[in-house]
Amino acid sequence: MKRIVLLLVMVLFTTVMMMTAAADTDVSDLKIAAPSGAPALALATLAAENPDQYTFVAADTITAEFSNATADFIIAPLNAGAKLYKAGKSTYRLGAVVSWGNLYFASQRDGFTLEDINGAEVTLFGENTINASVALYVLEKNGITPASVAYLASAANTQQLLLSDDKAIVLTAEPALTAASMKNEHITGYPVNELYKSVSGYEGYTQAALFIKADTIAAQPEKVNAYLKLVEESCGKCTTDVSAVAKAAAALEILPNEKVASKAIPNCAIRYLAAVEAREQVEATAGIDLRQFGGELPADDFYYEAK
Repeated sequence: MKRIVLLLVMVLFTTVMMMTAAADTDVSDLKIAAPSGAPALALATLAAENPDQYTFVAADTITAEFSNATADFIIAPLNAGAKLYKAGKSTYRLGAVVSWGNLYFASQRDGFTLEDINGAEVTLFGENTINASVALYVLEKNGITPASVAYLASAANTQQLLLSDDKAIVLTAEPALTAASMKNEHITGYPVNELYKSVSGYEGYTQAALFIKADTIAAQPEKVNAYLKLVEESCGKCTTDVSAVAKAAAALEILPNEKVASKAIPNCAIRYLAAVEAREQVEATAGIDLRQFGGELPADDFYYEAK
């Protein structure tokens, strides 16, 4: 019994020492890039405290950050990072999944339900993207068959259609859905994640992730692990301190304003899961459309594990 107690004390002591070391590690020289919008909420409170460390770019340009290789950490669509890594065009490894799907089917139709999609036209955004693939997958697996599928370029475009056409059924995303709903109370949204859970058992799909530059891992492993801990805490605030995240997101212009942010954040599915722990779910998402991941599942060395 004494040996068990001693072992537990030693484990607790080691854990406390590791947490203290991480807290004492200076990470102020690290550079982080992220797209403006929902995935950046994972970093919002950190960026508000140290804005010079962070670069926020348009979502459709974030993949260029992999080839630029100036950032130590990048938040980007998980499949994009995996595809570039497989092709040898990126050395960035997966550190953690931070965004688990912010997609919604929405319409102004009175009493809108998913059954309304059967035999109707649905307008998606992002043709030939993982978001579109996931949306079509969950409809098919749930026995919902639209008459036709049209595409627009972005969630902003489907938001405009949602507002202008009271019969339209669209795929949109947070925070665009919240912004539209605040303009028109007749809009109803249904989360893609609920459909995904019904066929996979998972709470969401692996949408956006935090990637780490290989050179930074090799040269500054303590800083890498310390920063990952900070990001985990920051993601947690999207659940435990929504008002603080909303204020930070508005100040950084990640989301349109604090009011929209406060309502949208709970629907953005921000949570932290370390790469090795997320692997099973990464592979489940990849299996929906392997083309989006470069034709095969990510290799073992794609997943970073803190030592």
